[in-house]
Amino acid sequence: MDGYPDGENHSGSNSLLHRPDWLTNLDSRLRSQEEELTLVKSALADALRRLSVYDQQIPLLKRQLGEANSNISDMRDPTGNSALWILPPTASSKSSPPPTQQTGGRERPASRTETMQASSRVSVGTQTEESALRSLKQGRSVGNGHLKQTEGLGREAPDATPSGTGQTTCTGGAAGRAPTDPIEDFFGPPAGGGDLGCTSETQNVPEGPEPGGVVDGPHRAQDIGEPPPEGPTDKAASEARSQPLGQETPSPEPLSEGSSSSSTPASPIPAVQSLMASKKELLRRNSSSDKPSPVKQHLSKKAASSANLFNRSSSLENRTKDPSLSPGPLNARRGTYNLEGISTKMFLRGRPITMYIPSAFPNYEELRMELPAEKLQLDWVPSYGYRGRDCRSNLYVLTSGELVYFIACVVVLYHVQNRMQRHYLRHTDCVRCVAVHPDGVRVASGQMAGVDKDGKPLQPSVHIWHSSTLLTLQQIGLGSFERGVGSLAFSTADDGAYLCVVDESNEHMLSVWDCVRGTKQAEIKSTNESVLTVEFNPQDSGNIISSGKSHIYFWTWSKNSLTKKQGIFGKYKKPKFIQCFVFDVQGDVLTGDSEGNILTWARVAADVRTLGKGAKETYQISKQTRAHEGSIFSLCLCHEGSVLSGGGKDRRLVQWTPSLTLLQEVEILEQYGAVRTIAESKCGELLVGTTRNALLRGSFAGGFHPIIQGHTDELWGLSTHPSRELFVTCGYDRQLCMWDGGEHTLAWSVMLEETGLCADFHPSGRVVTVGLSSGRWVVLDTETRQVLSGYVDGNEQLSVVRYSPDGEYLAIGSHDNFIYIYSVGESEHKYTRFGRCVGHSSFITHLDWSKDGKYIMSNSGDYEILYWNVAGGCKLLRNRYENRDREWASYTCVLGFHVFGVWPDGSDGTDINSLCRSHNERVVAVADDFCKVHLFQYPCAKPKAPSHVYGGHGSHVTNVRFTHDDGHLISMGGKDASIFQWKVAGGQRLSRSSASVSSQDAGIST
Repeated sequence: MDGYPDGENHSGSNSLLHRPDWLTNLDSRLRSQEEELTLVKSALADALRRLSVYDQQIPLLKRQLGEANSNISDMRDPTGNSALWILPPTASSKSSPPPTQQTGGRERPASRTETMQASSRVSVGTQTEESALRSLKQGRSVGNGHLKQTEGLGREAPDATPSGTGQTTCTGGAAGRAPTDPIEDFFGPPAGGGDLGCTSETQNVPEGPEPGGVVDGPHRAQDIGEPPPEGPTDKAASEARSQPLGQETPSPEPLSEGSSSSSTPASPIPAVQSLMASKKELLRRNSSSDKPSPVKQHLSKKAASSANLFNRSSSLENRTKDPSLSPGPLNARRGTYNLEGISTKMFLRGRPITMYIPSAFPNYEELRMELPAEKLQLDWVPSYGYRGRDCRSNLYVLTSGELVYFIACVVVLYHVQNRMQRHYLRHTDCVRCVAVHPDGVRVASGQMAGVDKDGKPLQPSVHIWHSSTLLTLQQIGLGSFERGVGSLAFSTADDGAYLCVVDESNEHMLSVWDCVRGTKQAEIKSTNESVLTVEFNPQDSGNIISSGKSHIYFWTWSKNSLTKKQGIFGKYKKPKFIQCFVFDVQGDVLTGDSEGNILTWARVAADVRTLGKGAKETYQISKQTRAHEGSIFSLCLCHEGSVLSGGGKDRRLVQWTPSLTLLQEVEILEQYGAVRTIAESKCGELLVGTTRNALLRGSFAGGFHPIIQGHTDELWGLSTHPSRELFVTCGYDRQLCMWDGGEHTLAWSVMLEETGLCADFHPSGRVVTVGLSSGRWVVLDTETRQVLSGYVDGNEQLSVVRYSPDGEYLAIGSHDNFIYIYSVGESEHKYTRFGRCVGHSSFITHLDWSKDGKYIMSNSGDYEILYWNVAGGCKLLRNRYENRDREWASYTCVLGFHVFGVWPDGSDGTDINSLCRSHNERVVAVADDFCKVHLFQYPCAKPKAPSHVYGGHGSHVTNVRFTHDDGHLISMGGKDASIFQWKVAGGQRLSRSSASVSSQDAGIST
């Protein structure tokens, strides 16, 4: 509330009388306003006086211009060129480079002859007082411009050296516009009218002191609209140079790169026009000379006048209307770079991303992208080698002694004694079921439907392949199955001539196929409920059994027809799920259900009276055995006739006699989960797959130990050890696992408090830091597994943690848009907040340190590329051009000049989840959103770069990292929770014309 210092509202006149201090303040304010009005009036009066002086000087100017026009014919130099009119430049602290000449788009230094010829042009610049006096003594002068006439090239004044800020060659005269009014020609055309017919050359002024010394004081660059320095001699001339009120003077616009000046002889009157039109522009620039003026004349202080204010506002108005007319001070121009030839762009979701070309790429346009010489070969599936989380009947033993199981899109053949893996890699989406032929050599595997990177559906199918050669023998059902293949089984009575398949459609179509011809024999809708397993009767291929949710069906197959009979539970409680079944030695069917019971379904002769002649025998429940608490997930018939059952809730593995009498049992440790499936090797050794994706090996007497362990949920965090064959992984299952890549084993595993999303080793390898989903991060000792430190930054998830190369700092990227910097001390045990990088407008996705450990490059969710000076106080480096040559200790940022070629056409910004440059800086590995791992040449700085492409993952690939010696690449899947270890093998470099997608040779990986 103005007028009330104490903030109270004094509404009555009596209250005002009691406040004399308030009245005093009001009176003083009124006086000050009256004084301001007086000053404004005096300024206006001064402006009117100056206008009258201008009117009186107009006739004088007309006479002077008339004399100049009459002497045009006499003003020629001895060489025959037009008269040289030079406005002496002001001394500057910036040195002027030698004249250059455009040659093929590049500038080269001009020769001495070219330099002498360049003197026939008009050099534009501000004028010093001494040069003006010299011009009056040596030749004629024209009032406003202080133009100096020289009789020849050899008589040119020393301070008339061409200015570094620009040269202007005017081509007016007869070729341009003939002057009709000397006054109009003198002051230039009215605002917005007329072409001066001048082209300009712009040269950059290099930084550094002038050879003759630094000139300071009044001859520095003047602000826009500020008049040049005045002395007693040229005071009248400066008044004549003053611009009439309200007249706008356009500034000359420099030519674009590659344009050249005309060599047409110049006329002095158009030169006057150009100089007057460029008056405000030239006052803002510096020019340099070889020999500075020996006299330093300082500017005298002048009172502010309305004329100066009007001149200043007029120039500002011009700059506001068209920024190109006023390029700004020289120091501001250095921050504006010509993007042509020094930058390139890519677009994500229509948003341009500019990247500056490093100086190491002088011939960027000639850069060719080729396939890398290195290739990848799947070496090992150390983690999640067994999909027991949501699949059943997925573990078998071949006659070769190899285990058969699957993970993601890969079927793994693992020889336990020889510690050797082989991989069948021909599936295009996740494998859901496997069956082994009665010969123990051929294998059938069914996959789910999927989509390719263009969104087109991939049809599910069943592959029948040879386990010795890994060659596909038959691909059946392509186009016949919907959604995927849920269950399959070979027939046994006829040596595996047929294959029964149940798909994942709503009707769960059941079909029988000829394995040799690949033709469909019969098909029928089974049920709308889930079907969990299907089997042929080992003694009769015409009898098929399927079970699942609330049902068990006994099918009769004859030629191209299938008929079913539903199992009747009668007096027994109908279970919610029948999850497994097996044929015993008598040919009866044993089923395990969700109630924990084993039901014996015995053969019963057909009721001929009811069903008539030809009716086949049926199955009825003859016995119920209480076996487990909770569901029974697996039943297995051993070689000697005993039966094995595995329970879910109680985690018990139980052995039964053929009459279902309990023999012995063992409980599986909780860390491995419940029993999912059971298999027996030829030597009698038992193999158990669990719901926590572990494979156990052992016996009832000796116990069970894991041979394969893995994660159970989506994975994101990955880091490789800086000096050993170790790497850590973490994900949504809250497990932090340390893997030994050399031994292909799990070194150790700990449970985290929350979901782990990112991890990184300290350069010493002694500790590892893990970022969690709540903004908390912990530091663990890699030997003792103990948590050494724990901190919280923000309340949102952390997406990246990264140590500096020297280990002095730790950078933490968060979804709260900040990068937190910590200094590391006391043997990597103590962390102190050093600073915070603020500037991103979206969550942090990736970051890398420079090799000197002082700078950071970071990416964010809105496709920003920012650079930070950490050592200088976590400052944002706004000039990204200056960081183009910086070397980075690692390269995991998905956006940057060196890697932007990995992005596919039409990308939405989420197609690339992770990338990693090899330590030898030869290749870059990419994890994409289409289940593929790519290997590109590094640098990958051209769009549509070719790459080797490798499948195997069944979900988006979330992370990739090279091991410390670049011998292997680790890749992680998302939903399939798979971890693949690829061997990096060298090879002969392929040409660009070769196929960009490498075929995956199915070979042995050891």
